[in-house]
Amino acid sequence: MNLGRIALTFAIGVSGVIVFRAAGLPLPFLLGPMLACLVAALAGLKLSSWAPLTNAMRTILGVAVGASFTPAVIVQMGDMLVSLALVPLFLLVCGVLGYPFLRRVAGFDAPTAFYSAMPGGLQDMLLFGEEAGGDPRAMSLLHATRVLLIVTILPLILWLAWDIDLTLPPGAPASSLPWPEMAIMVVSGIAGWQVASRIGMFGASILGPLILTAALALTGVIEHRPPAEAIMAAQFFIGLAVGVKYTGITLTEVRRILGAGLGHAAILGAVAFVFAEAALIMGLAPPLDAILAFAPGGQAEMAVLAIVAGADVAYVILHHVLRIVIVIVGAPLIFRFLR
Repeated sequence: MNLGRIALTFAIGVSGVIVFRAAGLPLPFLLGPMLACLVAALAGLKLSSWAPLTNAMRTILGVAVGASFTPAVIVQMGDMLVSLALVPLFLLVCGVLGYPFLRRVAGFDAPTAFYSAMPGGLQDMLLFGEEAGGDPRAMSLLHATRVLLIVTILPLILWLAWDIDLTLPPGAPASSLPWPEMAIMVVSGIAGWQVASRIGMFGASILGPLILTAALALTGVIEHRPPAEAIMAAQFFIGLAVGVKYTGITLTEVRRILGAGLGHAAILGAVAFVFAEAALIMGLAPPLDAILAFAPGGQAEMAVLAIVAGADVAYVILHHVLRIVIVIVGAPLIFRFLR
């Protein structure tokens, strides 16, 4: 752990928040640090984040999403089945279009192209891809570019085209929430994370707290989401983590990997738009929920967007959890079959 680099990264992230807030831009606590760290990394600065702190902040999002699973949401889950059934088809189309682009157009080797084309969890795709002989650096940058572009462009669309205010606090302030309930949220976040980690659950820092908090919300123990200050802190450190991935990037990597990542993100974005439009036409979800449910960004980043934009958080996150489960289970099997 390099404290000097972490302090520098934190300072750059704070400057990004200040610039975004001064300019009135959307999601200042997420996009501000993310883009500020990206610019700093491209300028050659050595940045670093502290993984335990980033994971701890992700637990806040898990608690926030879990608190959205009220009894009324559970009753409505049957109506989501048709929409959820679109997710495997969505992933199939993403793979059929994304893999040939990264393999034949961008020129990456087969393992790198395949596992970079799968819009699943970054760590899992890197693990599978490296075991298959892929380039971990290229895969990391391609996935980071996908997430960065989706998370940057989508809020701008929501802000400019739909006039959704993404600068408002993402919830009630801590001073307005009962402290015993906030204490329970802290315990459920930490306990859910640790238990999920012990049993090897993917996305443990989010899904563990999500499952435990959902159980507490369904039984009436928790009636609120975490305070706005906690959710903004989570946004900040998640934004830092995305931007930091570009530390040490070379000009060759910028030309090849970022260019390929831009093309791949455009393909996935177009596929997501088609499926969101299908869900809308079929009456499965309103426009905001549909586009956030099929947007191929990171699970944490999509949770932030759903909370801040006022979408149906449970609907959006269920689609992303299913997407990641299918990719993690299916990608290695499909790759072995293709080989």
